[in-house]
Amino acid sequence: MGNSQRLDGGAMFGNVPRVLWEKWCPPDDLGRIDLSCRCFLVDDGERKILIETGVGAFFEPKLRDRFGIVEERHVLLDSLAALGVAPEVIDVVLLSHLHFDHAGGLLHAFREGAPLELCFPRAEFVVGEIAWARAQAPHFRDRASFVPELVSLLEKSGRLKIVAEGELEHPALGERVRLRTSSGHTPGMLLPTLCGRAAAATFCADLVPGVPWVHLPITMGYDRFPEQLVDEKRALYEELGLGAWLLFTHDREVAAGRLRRNAGGKYEVELLKNAFSGWDLDEP
Repeated sequence: MGNSQRLDGGAMFGNVPRVLWEKWCPPDDLGRIDLSCRCFLVDDGERKILIETGVGAFFEPKLRDRFGIVEERHVLLDSLAALGVAPEVIDVVLLSHLHFDHAGGLLHAFREGAPLELCFPRAEFVVGEIAWARAQAPHFRDRASFVPELVSLLEKSGRLKIVAEGELEHPALGERVRLRTSSGHTPGMLLPTLCGRAAAATFCADLVPGVPWVHLPITMGYDRFPEQLVDEKRALYEELGLGAWLLFTHDREVAAGRLRRNAGGKYEVELLKNAFSGWDLDEP
């Protein structure tokens, strides 16, 4: 788990009426819903890969309140420490895209008067080519979602690895991580599938941020191209097939679920995992 957020429920559910979404995610008095920024640590025996870093704690107090960041401390670093994993041993950080709620955890927690600095001192940072270009030159509509200083720090680190458009693998990730690209939420978002010998699990990023969004027509107000996103969701489900495991970053209660269709043909998930450690995708 990384830092958690409270964001406006209407923004998180786009054109879904509140009378529906408040049943799925009860809001507080300000209309905000509880969200996680969940990250996934992958150990393939050769490298430790961290999928995303969440929002982190880099915001100064005034902005932390504005963006609904709950904790002051860097929760992801605490979560890794609880597993006996120091930032120095992370080999690769894979970022689906560079919105601050997915990449802000790359930065150390806010310290008055101190410059922003990168965590994970020896990790390579893997980003998609299109997502990287977007972060360097955001559209006016979503430029507040990026951290210019982070983009500069990544560029200067000498450890930035760009996944070329259409590339399905990257050497930094090994042969057991397969990549897809989605652009309905933001251009060039990477969706990694972790390929075990017994099962596979796909990190859905903001294509499917949590259980309520598994249903095809549910999108966010933050999505750049909602109709494209719905089409991409359908294509992902059809390619993965029923029974595939989906990994969720923003769902407060559910970390993973297995894709199915109910009696009415609606996509949903079952066999929900709230938390897990040591999940071996090579074991039945």
